[in-house]
Amino acid sequence: MRKVLVVTGASRGIGACVARLAAAEGYAICVNYQSNGKAAAQVVDEIAALGATALALQADVAHEEDVVRLFEQVDSSLGRVTALVNNAGILERQCRVEDMDAARVSRVLATNVVGAFICSREAVRRMSTRYGGPGGAIVNVSSRAAQLGSPGEYVDYAASKAALETLTVGLAREVAAEGIRVNAVSAGIIYTDIHARGGEPGRVDRIKDTIPMKRGGTAEEVAQAVLWLLSDQASYTTGATIAVSGGR
Repeated sequence: MRKVLVVTGASRGIGACVARLAAAEGYAICVNYQSNGKAAAQVVDEIAALGATALALQADVAHEEDVVRLFEQVDSSLGRVTALVNNAGILERQCRVEDMDAARVSRVLATNVVGAFICSREAVRRMSTRYGGPGGAIVNVSSRAAQLGSPGEYVDYAASKAALETLTVGLAREVAAEGIRVNAVSAGIIYTDIHARGGEPGRVDRIKDTIPMKRGGTAEEVAQAVLWLLSDQASYTTGATIAVSGGR
């Protein structure tokens, strides 16, 4: 059966690396993006150059109707989903909790938590042997912020990632007997452009000396862990969170 992978937020950073590496492993890829269609198209072109199949599909995972449409388009264009990487995530500008309003927190949770729940729901409905599916794997891209809390910067983001890790454990136990494995990768301080969105493009270099390995990580290092969790090499691993964080 064809291996079909949906990667949310795959137009850049970790998601784009996951898409490229998975294509090299024989997956047909849905490159999901929210707004940057040009970047998503570039990822698709890179995958096509590898001789693999990819499709860029716009959907804002914070909106349930977008997610439903996304999976229906994958059904018709690529086939039944066998793998999902919940990578889409946002953060807002650095600030303390007392300066956050409800709208900000709701935006972060809508994408980082609700989006992952609804994408996972759609994937389970297609993968689970309970529904006649072949099984599959889900990997959630989390953050060490879930344990560290990101004080003074992104406590809302950290809380959203803690929720994602709880989803990982609960869903893994819920669908383990239905042929689906669910795991997470907890990324540390990684060189991606998400830091610019938070208002500090040079954040990795500022804090890299606090990391035991004394450097920031790369998107590809995180993506390699994601690919292992998707693979048959991780066939007895579910409900786990692997830290890719340089020891921090």
